[in-house]
Amino acid sequence: MLNEQTNPSSARPESEYRVVEASFVISAPNLKLCPDSSLPEIAVVGRSNVGKSSLINFLCNRKNLAKTSGAPGKTRLINYFLLRIEPGNVHLHLVDLPGFGYSKADKSTKEHWGKSLEEFLRKRRELQGILQLIDSRHEPTALDLQMREWIVHRKLPAITILTKTDKLARSAVARTRNQTIHIMKLQPEEPCILSSVLKKTGQAEITTAILSLLHKQESN
Repeated sequence: MLNEQTNPSSARPESEYRVVEASFVISAPNLKLCPDSSLPEIAVVGRSNVGKSSLINFLCNRKNLAKTSGAPGKTRLINYFLLRIEPGNVHLHLVDLPGFGYSKADKSTKEHWGKSLEEFLRKRRELQGILQLIDSRHEPTALDLQMREWIVHRKLPAITILTKTDKLARSAVARTRNQTIHIMKLQPEEPCILSSVLKKTGQAEITTAILSLLHKQESN
């Protein structure tokens, strides 16, 4: 249950909001084996090797909570993490979904991952919103746009996060963000956050955006 203390619009500096506890819950191969829970869920989606695991660790102030790998396609299960955000004692599940677009996966594996993603987005009742990660070094791909279409079709609020912004020239950062907003057809109220795990930027903005999303969902 959220309260006024967890409403980011109530003049609280965003730097005060942070994940103070985080733990791994379960890895599920499909929707049927996902945990029964009354907690709100925020799913993390993105292409293989976009940096989902690194961002989860960064957001949660943990080094090895989500297993990272230099090899694309490492996340093959639906991974659940329990988070507590303060102030406000907000509990939620952050759900790391399998990365899509890994070209070296065999056909049956790709079909399984695609089915798991589609089924989760379509049927998971606890799902309250999406963190869609996009590699800032490249324009959004056809698969990124397809995922965006799924999110819009499902009428889920989304937070777009541009990862690896430390790889960009300083002069290109704002242009890349504006370009992404245009290509993805993001609405003015939809956050598009710049993030770099290496430079430790974007953490407070993402945490605040998640709280704002949950507050709006509860108010609807």
